[in-house]
Amino acid sequence: MQKLVQGIHKFQKEVFPEKQRLFEHLQGGQQPMALFITCSDSRIDPSLLTQTEPGELFILRNAGNIIPPYGTLYGGEAATIEYAVAVLGVQDIIVCGHSNCGAMGGLLDAQSIEKLPAVRSWLTYAESTQRIVEENYSHLTDPSAKLTVTVEENVLVQLENLRTHPTVAAALSRKALHLHGWVYKFETGQVFSFDPEEGQFVALESATADIPESSRFLPPI
Repeated sequence: MQKLVQGIHKFQKEVFPEKQRLFEHLQGGQQPMALFITCSDSRIDPSLLTQTEPGELFILRNAGNIIPPYGTLYGGEAATIEYAVAVLGVQDIIVCGHSNCGAMGGLLDAQSIEKLPAVRSWLTYAESTQRIVEENYSHLTDPSAKLTVTVEENVLVQLENLRTHPTVAAALSRKALHLHGWVYKFETGQVFSFDPEEGQFVALESATADIPESSRFLPPI
């Protein structure tokens, strides 16, 4: 806790004065460029990763970067998405999974979350991810490889869930919104983006700009 308090003191004395005019400007409202949906994992820092300033990203975080289909759960996820698209008018939504994801690990190993009822319940919104991996990647025996493909498939599943939200569907239909599926490998700094033309995740700089009408799931390895 002391480290956090010291950090606040440093922010107030050194960082805030340099950005004071920015924060004063933001008092009038926010116009973020994108909604960034990612995992709660403490190893992931969206603003550090994208090198963005306060006011530039609208961020939604939860275990496993999961988006319940519209109507199944009226919670923070649905409200955040609705507000970002309908009120803030974001033009891009990024669903960003990451390497070594504990939530996806739990999806693959039910025993590891046996005594975590809330986590088990939450992961039912990734049941399609689990089924895809079980039925299409049963030949993968390396746990690391299976976790990687689970993270990737989950990004695509959650993008499909995202499309069920009315504000998203409406914005997509008028081409006012673009969807992106990313996977961040935090131990190397690499970011991979789903390329619909290639049908797989590729280095971000090589990927197609956005994912059109419907995400294509990964071909079996």
